[in-house]
Amino acid sequence: MPKKLRLGILGGGSESLIGILHRVAAQINDNYELVAAVFTPDFDSNMAFAQEIDMPLNRVYQDFDTLIEEEMQLPESERIEVCAVLTPNYLHFPMALKLLENGFHVICEKPMTTSLEEAKVLQEAHKKAGTVFALTHTYTGYPMVRQMREMIKSGALGKIHKVDAVYYQGWVNTVIHDQKKRASVWRLDPKKAGISSCMGDIGVHAFNMLEFTTGLKVKSILSDFNYLYNGNPMDIDGTVLIRMGDHVKGVIRASQVATGEENGLAIAIYGEKAAFKWEQENPNFLYLLSDTQPTQIYKPGHGYNSVLSLDGTKLPAGHPEGIFDSMANIYKGAARAIRGQIYNDGEFPTMLDGVRGMNFIEATVESHKGGNVWVDLE
Repeated sequence: MPKKLRLGILGGGSESLIGILHRVAAQINDNYELVAAVFTPDFDSNMAFAQEIDMPLNRVYQDFDTLIEEEMQLPESERIEVCAVLTPNYLHFPMALKLLENGFHVICEKPMTTSLEEAKVLQEAHKKAGTVFALTHTYTGYPMVRQMREMIKSGALGKIHKVDAVYYQGWVNTVIHDQKKRASVWRLDPKKAGISSCMGDIGVHAFNMLEFTTGLKVKSILSDFNYLYNGNPMDIDGTVLIRMGDHVKGVIRASQVATGEENGLAIAIYGEKAAFKWEQENPNFLYLLSDTQPTQIYKPGHGYNSVLSLDGTKLPAGHPEGIFDSMANIYKGAARAIRGQIYNDGEFPTMLDGVRGMNFIEATVESHKGGNVWVDLE
């Protein structure tokens, strides 16, 4: 077993769901050791949380700039090798940029930046740095999503006709109707979240899943948003028509006010020979549909699955795998890339996925504000 990679974490303190997801994922395959962090802007809270998770306190830093300065003074054999950025959206770009400029590998939450312009700057910095950059579109790590990708690549569906992705949540419904409550949520603050809430937070996951599984690129979009209140500057619901080619079209539906919904991401890919359906809330079932044959169900851990799917499966067939395992597969792929090992290009989303995501987000906003018009993606 190779020596563990020295990991730093920015953000993801005690109240953060994404924080525990990343920390557990980093540990699952024994590839990383957490050695440095800035969990919160408040140093006392920072230290208290480090004690809570039993992390050595000598490399828990006051702030991000101090972390960079102090780590760079350590011998290369001791300083962090890779850093995970789990902060609110507006901090992703400056933090990732400085990490790349100092030669660190980066694992970053999405959206990668708050603008396409920033994403392109980061892309250039990444090219110069020559390090690994992994973007945590978590759902690409599910074994059955990877199985779908590999089977589509091998021609299981034939020519693709239609794609349909939906991502419904209901959590914003509990705050949107109270002006004071919605003003306190950072995801509804354009200064912290960027130009989009719904499409920037969850719609971009659906967009990424369609490109990841089909191998096709979205070429143009037409969007229609719902803000619910005139005083709310952020979209909280939207529908996006997409064109992936002259005869490959589809729709992305996303909502944060779909009352009663929890984390309802689902995709369907329809081809000339067959179709796939998959749901995040039931991630171990991949359905293959046909006009002429009974529906087939693929499940993780069986020998009939692809190498990529089986590599992302940690338990025998019949033992459910979930969101921690999915994120862990991305961390495992990033570790292979950092170590210079051979890896499948489907093991983790990259800088290009981050740029594509920001292109999608900005195009949806432009389309809606332009009067629901078609907008081309770069």
